Amino acid sequence: MNGALSTATIVAALVLAVWYLVRTALDRAPGRIDLIAAVVLGALTAVLVVVAVAGLFDGARPADTGTFAGYLVTTVGLVPTAVILAKMEPTRWGNLILGVGCLVLPVLVLRLQQIASVTVA
Repeated sequence: MNGALSTATIVAALVLAVWYLVRTALDRAPGRIDLIAAVVLGALTAVLVVVAVAGLFDGARPADTGTFAGYLVTTVGLVPTAVILAKMEPTRWGNLILGVGCLVLPVLVLRLQQIASVTVA
């Protein structure tokens, strides 16, 4: 997996998580900017997943391809699901949903890196 892209995704997710959790503490509902930021993070995550899928075709596959595929699906679907749930909850808890989603994303990316590093030729 691409180290720079993974790092950028993790850093962006953690920065946004802090932003959303601060806004939750300030009792703010998710605004348009908050949702746009989450969509941009989702696009960055989608690029990461596309790069990871393309890496499957270079000859070295993860030892546990099924688990890797499950993490890919979860990773690409997490942020859009958080955005949908946040739009359904137009109170401060919408920001909490986005914040928790942004906290889970780095764990998923790190786990993808771990699985991808154990390859079978």
